[in-house]
Parts: sequence; structure tokens; C-alpha cells
Amino acid sequence: MEEKSSFFYKAYNPALQAFIVLIAGIIVTLGSKVVDSSGIMIVGERFPWLSAASFLLFFAIFNSIFSLSAKDINQYWTRSMLAFAGLALVSGLCAWGFSKIHIYDAGSYSWIYIVVTFGYLVFLSMMGFMKRIVEFAEKEDWQRPRKL
Repeated sequence: MEEKSSFFYKAYNPALQAFIVLIAGIIVTLGSKVVDSSGIMIVGERFPWLSAASFLLFFAIFNSIFSLSAKDINQYWTRSMLAFAGLALVSGLCAWGFSKIHIYDAGSYSWIYIVVTFGYLVFLSMMGFMKRIVEFAEKEDWQRPRKL
């Protein structure tokens, strides 16, 4: 049997995924501070919140895709949701620290956080549903379908 070596066939640890996304978000935010301070471009004061929300959405999409290759979907979901909550909290604290703006003073970013959170739950649910359909189809004997 052919081994699947694609990046998407491996269920990576959700905590590791969240850590990598957090570090990438911090690097982008620090890069924006360097660009702003050097005068190359003016970066808005709410950019850290934009970066945090963007990388939270990035985590939501890719974590949902990786859930398809998880052996135990319930354990993966639990760890994923905890990692998502931790990422949302820590990236929000980092955005607040870099921008010195509270999330409720940063415009619509509080609503964006809520929408991304519900979107994440929808993504996970859709992937779980798709995985169960595929597992059912793999178990079904297609030579002699059941008669109802």
C-alpha cells in the first residue's frame, strides 16, 4: 500500500499548531513595528489586532483540515478547542500589549473574534461530518447495497 506523505495526511498536535501560529503572528506584528518605525510605511495602531484575528482564522482553517486525519476525533477536538482558546487569549493579550488598545476600543475586532470563534466551530463540525460520511462509505459494501 502506498504511504501518504502529504502534509495534510498527518494530524499534528493542536498545541504545536497554536504555538507556531502564535509565533508567526508575533513575528508579523514585530515586523510591522519595524516597518512603521523605519518610516517605510505607516502601519495603523490597530494592526496588532488585525494580525491576531488573521492568524486565529488561519489556525481555525488549518486545524479543521488536519482534524480529518486524526485517529481519535473526540480527543483531537478537545485538544483543538483548548488550543484555540489559548491562542485566542494569548494572541489577544499580545495584540493589546503591542497596540496599547483594549479589544473593545479597537473597533470591530471584538466582533471579529466572535465570528472567527463560531466559524471555527462550524469548520470543525463540517470536517467531522465529512469524516463520518467517508468512514461510513468505506464500510459499506458497494457490490450489494442494502435494500430498504
